[in-house]
Amino acid sequence: MILELERVTRRRDEKLLLDGVDWQIQEGEHWVLYGLNGAGKTSLLNLINGYFFPTQGKATVLGMEFGKTYLAEKLRSQIGFVSALIQQKLPATDNAYEVVLSGAFASFGLHQETTAELDQKGIHILRELGCLEYANRHYHSLSQGEKQRVLIGRALMADPKLLILDEPTAGLDFIAREELLESIATIAKKAHSPTIIYVTHHIEEILPEFNKTLLLKAGRVFASGDTEKLVTSKQLTAFFELPVNVTWKEGRPLLSKIRSEKE
Repeated sequence: MILELERVTRRRDEKLLLDGVDWQIQEGEHWVLYGLNGAGKTSLLNLINGYFFPTQGKATVLGMEFGKTYLAEKLRSQIGFVSALIQQKLPATDNAYEVVLSGAFASFGLHQETTAELDQKGIHILRELGCLEYANRHYHSLSQGEKQRVLIGRALMADPKLLILDEPTAGLDFIAREELLESIATIAKKAHSPTIIYVTHHIEEILPEFNKTLLLKAGRVFASGDTEKLVTSKQLTAFFELPVNVTWKEGRPLLSKIRSEKE
Protein backbone atom coordinates (compact mmCIF):
# COMPACT_ATOMS: atom_id res chain seq x y z
CA MET A 1 0.00 0.00 0.00
CA ILE A 2 1.40 3.38 -1.03
CA LEU A 3 -1.13 5.58 0.75
CA GLU A 4 -3.97 5.04 3.17
CA LEU A 5 -5.98 7.93 4.56
CA GLU A 6 -8.90 7.16 6.86
CA ARG A 7 -11.31 10.00 7.74
CA VAL A 8 -8.45 12.48 7.67
CA THR A 9 -9.40 15.94 8.88
CA ARG A 10 -7.11 18.95 9.14
CA ARG A 11 -7.96 22.24 10.82
CA ARG A 12 -5.90 25.41 10.97
CA ASP A 13 -7.21 27.84 13.56
CA GLU A 14 -10.92 27.87 12.83
CA LYS A 15 -10.59 26.90 9.17
CA LEU A 16 -11.36 23.37 7.99
CA LEU A 17 -8.80 22.49 5.30
CA LEU A 18 -9.54 18.76 4.90
CA ASP A 19 -12.78 17.13 5.96
CA GLY A 20 -12.94 13.36 6.49
CA VAL A 21 -10.74 12.39 3.52
CA ASP A 22 -10.60 8.67 2.66
CA TRP A 23 -8.06 7.64 0.02
CA GLN A 24 -6.20 4.44 -0.76
CA ILE A 25 -3.46 4.10 -3.37
CA GLN A 26 -2.06 0.71 -4.30
CA GLU A 27 1.40 0.19 -5.71
CA GLY A 28 1.40 0.44 -9.51
CA GLU A 29 -1.57 2.81 -9.69
CA HIS A 30 -1.26 6.28 -11.18
CA TRP A 31 -3.71 8.85 -9.84
CA VAL A 32 -5.02 12.23 -10.86
CA LEU A 33 -5.86 14.56 -7.99
CA TYR A 34 -8.37 16.95 -9.53
CA GLY A 35 -9.93 20.01 -7.95
CA LEU A 36 -10.53 23.67 -8.57
CA ASN A 37 -8.57 26.42 -6.82
CA GLY A 38 -9.22 26.31 -3.09
CA ALA A 39 -10.34 22.68 -3.11
CA GLY A 40 -7.68 21.62 -0.60
CA LYS A 41 -5.16 20.05 -2.98
CA THR A 42 -2.16 21.84 -1.45
CA SER A 43 -3.22 20.90 2.08
CA LEU A 44 -3.57 17.28 1.03
CA LEU A 45 -0.13 17.26 -0.61
CA ASN A 46 1.48 18.85 2.45
CA LEU A 47 -0.05 16.17 4.62
CA ILE A 48 1.15 13.35 2.35
CA ASN A 49 4.66 14.81 2.49
CA GLY A 50 4.55 14.86 6.28
CA TYR A 51 4.64 18.65 6.70
CA PHE A 52 1.78 18.35 9.16
CA PHE A 53 -0.29 15.63 10.81
CA PRO A 54 -4.05 15.16 10.65
CA THR A 55 -6.12 16.88 13.32
CA GLN A 56 -8.27 13.75 13.24
CA GLY A 57 -8.13 10.45 11.40
CA LYS A 58 -5.36 8.06 10.42
CA ALA A 59 -2.71 8.62 7.75
CA THR A 60 -0.22 6.03 6.54
CA VAL A 61 2.19 6.85 3.71
CA LEU A 62 4.66 4.28 2.34
CA GLY A 63 4.00 2.06 5.34
CA MET A 64 4.70 4.83 7.88
CA GLU A 65 1.80 5.75 10.14
CA PHE A 66 1.70 9.37 11.23
CA GLY A 67 2.14 9.75 14.97
CA LYS A 68 3.80 6.34 15.39
CA THR A 69 6.89 6.87 13.26
CA TYR A 70 9.41 9.68 13.04
CA LEU A 71 8.69 10.51 9.41
CA ALA A 72 10.10 13.82 8.17
CA GLU A 73 13.33 13.05 6.31
CA LYS A 74 12.72 9.29 6.10
CA LEU A 75 9.36 9.78 4.41
CA ARG A 76 10.38 12.61 2.10
CA SER A 77 13.46 10.73 0.91
CA GLN A 78 11.07 8.21 -0.68
CA ILE A 79 8.80 10.83 -2.27
CA GLY A 80 9.72 12.74 -5.41
CA PHE A 81 7.93 16.10 -5.19
CA VAL A 82 7.76 18.51 -8.12
CA SER A 83 6.16 21.89 -7.42
CA ALA A 84 6.63 25.61 -8.00
CA LEU A 85 7.88 25.91 -4.41
CA ILE A 86 10.88 23.70 -5.22
CA GLN A 87 11.88 26.00 -8.08
CA GLN A 88 12.09 28.98 -5.75
CA LYS A 89 14.49 27.21 -3.38
CA LEU A 90 17.13 26.26 -5.96
CA PRO A 91 20.40 28.25 -6.05
CA ALA A 92 20.65 30.67 -8.97
CA THR A 93 24.16 29.49 -9.83
CA ASP A 94 23.41 25.76 -10.27
CA ASN A 95 23.16 24.34 -13.75
CA ALA A 96 20.55 21.78 -14.83
CA TYR A 97 22.91 18.84 -14.25
CA GLU A 98 23.69 19.96 -10.69
CA VAL A 99 20.00 20.41 -9.93
CA VAL A 100 19.28 16.85 -11.08
CA LEU A 101 22.21 15.44 -9.05
CA SER A 102 21.05 17.29 -5.92
CA GLY A 103 17.98 15.08 -5.93
CA ALA A 104 20.13 12.15 -4.78
CA PHE A 105 20.71 14.02 -1.51
CA ALA A 106 17.29 15.74 -1.23
CA SER A 107 19.15 19.05 -0.96
CA PHE A 108 18.64 22.47 -2.49
CA GLY A 109 21.97 22.90 -4.19
CA LEU A 110 24.70 20.35 -4.72
CA HIS A 111 26.83 20.44 -1.57
CA GLN A 112 28.08 16.84 -1.48
CA GLU A 113 30.66 14.95 -3.47
CA THR A 114 29.08 12.70 -6.08
CA THR A 115 30.22 9.32 -7.30
CA ALA A 116 30.84 8.13 -10.84
CA GLU A 117 27.70 6.01 -10.51
CA LEU A 118 25.57 9.01 -9.53
CA ASP A 119 27.11 11.11 -12.30
CA GLN A 120 26.17 8.50 -14.89
CA LYS A 121 22.70 8.15 -13.44
CA GLY A 122 22.19 11.90 -13.70
CA ILE A 123 23.32 11.89 -17.33
CA HIS A 124 21.00 8.98 -18.10
CA ILE A 125 18.00 10.77 -16.55
CA LEU A 126 18.80 14.00 -18.40
CA ARG A 127 19.01 12.09 -21.67
CA GLU A 128 15.72 10.25 -21.07
CA LEU A 129 13.90 13.50 -20.31
CA GLY A 130 15.42 15.31 -23.28
CA CYS A 131 17.42 17.69 -21.07
CA LEU A 132 20.98 16.69 -21.96
CA GLU A 133 21.50 19.50 -24.49
CA TYR A 134 21.08 22.14 -21.78
CA ALA A 135 22.69 20.23 -18.89
CA ASN A 136 25.37 22.91 -18.42
CA ARG A 137 23.05 25.91 -18.58
CA HIS A 138 22.05 27.75 -15.39
CA TYR A 139 18.75 26.38 -14.20
CA HIS A 140 17.14 29.81 -13.85
CA SER A 141 17.98 30.68 -17.47
CA LEU A 142 15.85 27.80 -18.78
CA SER A 143 12.32 28.05 -20.13
CA GLN A 144 9.49 27.00 -17.85
CA GLY A 145 9.08 23.70 -19.70
CA GLU A 146 12.80 22.96 -19.47
CA LYS A 147 12.78 23.78 -15.75
CA GLN A 148 9.94 21.34 -15.13
CA ARG A 149 11.76 18.53 -16.94
CA VAL A 150 14.84 19.17 -14.81
CA LEU A 151 12.76 19.14 -11.62
CA ILE A 152 11.25 15.80 -12.61
CA GLY A 153 14.78 14.52 -13.23
CA ARG A 154 15.79 15.76 -9.77
CA ALA A 155 12.83 13.91 -8.24
CA LEU A 156 13.75 10.67 -10.03
CA MET A 157 17.39 10.69 -8.85
CA ALA A 158 16.47 9.14 -5.49
CA ASP A 159 14.38 6.33 -7.06
CA PRO A 160 11.23 7.44 -5.21
CA LYS A 161 8.37 5.06 -4.52
CA LEU A 162 5.91 7.93 -4.95
CA LEU A 163 6.22 10.77 -7.47
CA ILE A 164 3.97 13.80 -6.90
CA LEU A 165 3.62 16.24 -9.79
CA ASP A 166 1.89 19.39 -8.57
CA GLU A 167 0.44 21.20 -11.60
CA PRO A 168 3.65 20.68 -13.61
CA THR A 169 2.28 22.27 -16.80
CA ALA A 170 1.37 25.59 -15.18
CA GLY A 171 2.53 28.46 -17.37
CA LEU A 172 3.35 26.30 -20.38
CA ASP A 173 2.08 26.88 -23.90
CA PHE A 174 0.32 24.08 -25.76
CA ILE A 175 3.43 22.61 -27.39
CA ALA A 176 5.54 22.70 -24.22
CA ARG A 177 2.66 21.21 -22.25
CA GLU A 178 2.16 18.30 -24.62
CA GLU A 179 5.91 17.59 -24.75
CA LEU A 180 6.06 17.48 -20.96
CA LEU A 181 3.00 15.25 -20.78
CA GLU A 182 4.66 12.85 -23.24
CA SER A 183 7.66 12.64 -20.92
CA ILE A 184 5.41 11.95 -17.93
CA ALA A 185 3.58 9.23 -19.89
CA THR A 186 6.94 7.60 -20.69
CA ILE A 187 7.82 7.51 -16.99
CA ALA A 188 4.42 6.06 -16.07
CA LYS A 189 4.73 3.25 -18.64
CA LYS A 190 8.02 1.93 -17.24
CA ALA A 191 7.91 -1.45 -15.53
CA HIS A 192 9.41 -0.06 -12.32
CA SER A 193 7.83 3.36 -12.42
CA PRO A 194 7.08 5.06 -9.12
CA THR A 195 3.43 5.47 -8.29
CA ILE A 196 2.40 8.89 -9.62
CA ILE A 197 -0.01 11.46 -8.21
CA TYR A 198 -0.67 14.06 -10.88
CA VAL A 199 -2.30 17.22 -9.53
CA THR A 200 -4.26 19.45 -11.88
CA HIS A 201 -7.37 21.55 -12.41
CA HIS A 202 -7.35 20.94 -16.18
CA ILE A 203 -9.30 17.85 -17.30
CA GLU A 204 -7.55 17.71 -20.70
CA GLU A 205 -4.22 16.91 -18.99
CA ILE A 206 -5.47 13.51 -17.82
CA LEU A 207 -3.37 10.91 -19.66
CA PRO A 208 -4.43 7.32 -20.41
CA GLU A 209 -1.75 6.18 -17.95
CA PHE A 210 -3.60 7.84 -15.04
CA ASN A 211 -5.99 5.01 -14.38
CA LYS A 212 -7.43 6.42 -11.16
CA THR A 213 -8.88 9.83 -10.26
CA LEU A 214 -9.87 11.57 -7.05
CA LEU A 215 -12.19 14.58 -7.26
CA LEU A 216 -11.61 16.96 -4.35
CA LYS A 217 -14.09 19.70 -3.53
CA ALA A 218 -14.07 22.01 -0.50
CA GLY A 219 -11.66 19.73 1.34
CA ARG A 220 -13.81 16.64 0.83
CA VAL A 221 -13.61 13.67 -1.50
CA PHE A 222 -16.43 14.23 -3.97
CA ALA A 223 -15.70 10.90 -5.72
CA SER A 224 -12.80 8.57 -6.47
CA GLY A 225 -12.22 5.52 -8.62
CA ASP A 226 -11.48 4.44 -12.19
CA THR A 227 -10.79 7.49 -14.34
CA GLU A 228 -12.99 6.57 -17.31
CA LYS A 229 -15.95 5.82 -15.03
CA LEU A 230 -15.44 8.98 -13.01
CA VAL A 231 -14.62 11.60 -15.63
CA THR A 232 -18.01 11.71 -17.32
CA SER A 233 -20.51 14.40 -18.26
CA LYS A 234 -22.90 13.31 -15.50
CA GLN A 235 -20.28 13.14 -12.76
CA LEU A 236 -18.61 16.43 -13.60
CA THR A 237 -21.91 18.23 -14.06
CA ALA A 238 -22.66 17.31 -10.44
CA PHE A 239 -19.12 18.22 -9.39
CA PHE A 240 -19.16 21.69 -10.97
CA GLU A 241 -22.85 22.26 -10.31
CA LEU A 242 -23.31 23.41 -13.89
CA PRO A 243 -23.95 21.46 -17.10
CA VAL A 244 -20.79 20.25 -18.84
CA ASN A 245 -19.97 17.76 -21.55
CA VAL A 246 -17.04 15.34 -21.50
CA THR A 247 -15.85 13.67 -24.67
CA TRP A 248 -12.97 11.20 -24.88
CA LYS A 249 -10.48 11.24 -27.73
CA GLU A 250 -7.34 9.10 -27.98
CA GLY A 251 -7.67 8.13 -24.33
CA ARG A 252 -7.92 11.69 -23.03
CA PRO A 253 -10.99 13.67 -21.91
CA LEU A 254 -12.07 17.04 -23.24
CA LEU A 255 -14.36 19.26 -21.18
CA SER A 256 -16.79 21.90 -22.39
CA LYS A 257 -19.60 23.85 -20.79
CA ILE A 258 -23.07 23.24 -22.19
CA ARG A 259 -24.54 26.57 -23.17
CA SER A 260 -28.06 27.40 -22.17
CA GLU A 261 -30.56 28.63 -24.74
CA LYS A 262 -30.15 32.16 -23.36
CA GLU A 263 -26.42 32.25 -24.16
